[in-house]
Amino acid sequence: MTDDAYLFLLDDESVPLGVAPAAVEDLACMETPAVRAWLDAHGTTPTSARLRLLPPEETAAIPEGTERVPVPLSDEELSRVRHRLAPEPLARIEEELLAYRDCADGRDGLIGRALAAGVPPHRIAELTGMDPATVTAAANG
Repeated sequence: MTDDAYLFLLDDESVPLGVAPAAVEDLACMETPAVRAWLDAHGTTPTSARLRLLPPEETAAIPEGTERVPVPLSDEELSRVRHRLAPEPLARIEEELLAYRDCADGRDGLIGRALAAGVPPHRIAELTGMDPATVTAAANG
């Protein structure tokens, strides 16, 4: 397995391999001089139906001899690529997990505000479904 994601060109655009970079949107790598030069050298554009992208753990699936170039992706970009590759039922579950993560990110701040407003720890645990020890630990910082 490699640590790089790869852009590559498929000979047959109907092959369901990878994700079209245009479908992921706002990939910083698409504006790098290296990627621009690679696209130019192959006479293609960022919106070509033949242009695909795979995350590091999937690059072994790229057919042998296929034109490819490694690209840097941020963690957030990599997450979006992986999400686009997921089958629909998994994509929905991933969206729910992301929504939970977004809620959990501000958990300690929310608990602190609730305590400051006078909500007792046992009530916070009851309302959130969290373990009382987790509420106490979050409240203590």
